[in-house]
Amino acid sequence: MAKEFLSRKGIAYVERDVAADPAAAMEMVRISRQRGVPVIVVDGQVVVGFDRPALERLLSQRKPDLGLAVTSAAAYAWKHGLQLPQGVYVGAVRPGGAGAAAGLAAGDVITAVDGRPVQSDADLEALVRGLQGRRVRVTFWRAGELRTAELAL
Repeated sequence: MAKEFLSRKGIAYVERDVAADPAAAMEMVRISRQRGVPVIVVDGQVVVGFDRPALERLLSQRKPDLGLAVTSAAAYAWKHGLQLPQGVYVGAVRPGGAGAAAGLAAGDVITAVDGRPVQSDADLEALVRGLQGRRVRVTFWRAGELRTAELAL
């Protein structure tokens, strides 16, 4: 039920089988002080069991996080002597984050979100904040060509 709920909400998650992974079982007990499953952690807040009202409350308070480390593509290109399009350069992608789930990779340059141009990390943050809770189309440049992906915010 929890997996279906998170998937319907477009929330990226990492599933760990505590029955088959003793380290995951120890981590679950350490963070929740419980042995019951599922254990769901939202922005550091632990929910034991499928407590839909608690999950709805935590998800509504959630700040958008793409799981990306970004900087201005123009600044990065100038510093490294590269030719890059206008946008934000993706320096790192956190596994399990929304960016990783969408297939973004280090070295990509995000040029637009839902057709709106992105020219700085501040632009990206503002667009993401305004579109939170939706699935959006991200246009990005990789290896000389523009691509698109769907991103769950």
